[in-house]
Amino acid sequence: MASAPDSRPRRSRPPSISPTPGSSRLTTSITQSSFTPTSITPTSITPTRPAKEPAAVPSPWNSHWLVILARRLFLLDTFVVFVSLSVAVLARFGERARTSSVEGFGLQLPFNVSYPLMAAVLGAGWLAMLFLSRVYDRKVLGVGADEYKRLANASLRFWGIAAIVCFLAKIELARTVLAIAFPLGTVLLLVGRWVARKALHRARQHNSAWSHRVLVVGGADEVNDLVMQLRRSPYAGLEVVGACVPGGPGHGTVDNVRVVGSLTTVPDAVAATGADTVAITSSRGMTSSVLKRLGWELEGAGVDLVVAPGLMDVAGPRIHVRPVAGLPLLHVEQPEFSGPVRLVKYAFDRLVAFLALLALSPLLLVIAFAIKVTSPGPVIFRQTRVGSHGDTFTVFKFRSMVIDAEAKLAAVSVRNDGDGLLFKLREDPRITRVGRGLRRFSLDEIPQFANVLRGQMSLVGPRPALPSEAEQYGLEAERRLLVKPGITGLWQVSGRSDLSWEDSVRLDLYYVENWSFTGDLEILWKTMSAVLSSRGAY
Repeated sequence: MASAPDSRPRRSRPPSISPTPGSSRLTTSITQSSFTPTSITPTSITPTRPAKEPAAVPSPWNSHWLVILARRLFLLDTFVVFVSLSVAVLARFGERARTSSVEGFGLQLPFNVSYPLMAAVLGAGWLAMLFLSRVYDRKVLGVGADEYKRLANASLRFWGIAAIVCFLAKIELARTVLAIAFPLGTVLLLVGRWVARKALHRARQHNSAWSHRVLVVGGADEVNDLVMQLRRSPYAGLEVVGACVPGGPGHGTVDNVRVVGSLTTVPDAVAATGADTVAITSSRGMTSSVLKRLGWELEGAGVDLVVAPGLMDVAGPRIHVRPVAGLPLLHVEQPEFSGPVRLVKYAFDRLVAFLALLALSPLLLVIAFAIKVTSPGPVIFRQTRVGSHGDTFTVFKFRSMVIDAEAKLAAVSVRNDGDGLLFKLREDPRITRVGRGLRRFSLDEIPQFANVLRGQMSLVGPRPALPSEAEQYGLEAERRLLVKPGITGLWQVSGRSDLSWEDSVRLDLYYVENWSFTGDLEILWKTMSAVLSSRGAY
């Protein structure tokens, strides 16, 4: 997947720009039949082809990297399905040739079906279900969690249907085959997609040919803001290749982006830059009628049109489009701070914390012994932190500094590498030799599972704040205290100590406003990668 795709122009319909934790704007997909202007209450538009022919923008679909990616993923899925079914059949029957008598609703059929042939039929049906579930849709490939959800749901639907059909038709399909093939295949499919996505991210670091080419349209300041957000997540593959601002070149300044047109020359700018995505952001000149006309002009050009409404840090699960009086109104749900889902989160937290402490108990003893024999002082470091709703609690960590670290703080504070309210020092002389290794892989945080068991912290949440920090919080930062702090969070998987104070607050607020159980699982998964790579740990 690391080889470069076709070098011809790369313009196609890409996936919708979906909000990421680093993004401060929500982007909503725009189709040819419904356009959403940059407001909370979008206007419904009935598509009518204008008298004027659409702009002549060549469609590059047949040569786009997404086609290559989809083909490779299909081959990968085919291999995984083949391996899963082969393992299931061999585990059940070994080298023996077995047959299954097939009865159709009480009627004995005049033939037997071997299990290898049955496995081949199941494999073809499984792949067909994947295709029908649109797991190869270019709108979800390589971005967001929808790709994984569709994959898992397709496998669940297929094997559910297979079990029902076998029961009704009295087909003696061995239960062991189903019990092995379904979980094994589903897990391998998900892991395969994850590995493929990581390969795609690495390829994008070395070759922009694997990225979407984005033309940003809107006011100069708004374009600057959107460009900054897109560049915070380069792995998403949204490369900004130009901008269109009111008045065109010379009428607005965009940082590190060439202004190639105005609001009325977008089709020409698309052709000039080879863009496959047009991202619309706020502008006085971008009215409903202008947006409608632009959609008409780009019809049939193989170019996606997406809009970034002026919603700050609002994730997709809180957004619902509901038709009212013929208008598709965009409804924004309130953040979820309580309720049954929160109870599930707390129960999950405590169960995982208990199991983690149980499984890691040998490692805890080894770390405690290493700390005790290498530096004087207690093994566990205790510090007061601020929890949910401003309640204070004592956080537990393995001691990674010398015993008089607090007394030496004033001497090293002048070398602060952080900003805002955060004190960070890359080469802190107070850290012990063992402590440096513990911090590198976040092993000093393991005792915080005890805080989770006591209900003071969560597995995932905002960074636990010191009382001195909380006292200086502004209105925005105070919202971090609406939920329990976490052992890990968006700050942990997005740079850790390399983050600025502003970025740390922004990520914590995004989590507080848009929490979901699925999002927690995703953060926990990403935490393992961040810890193993030791990015931003000091």
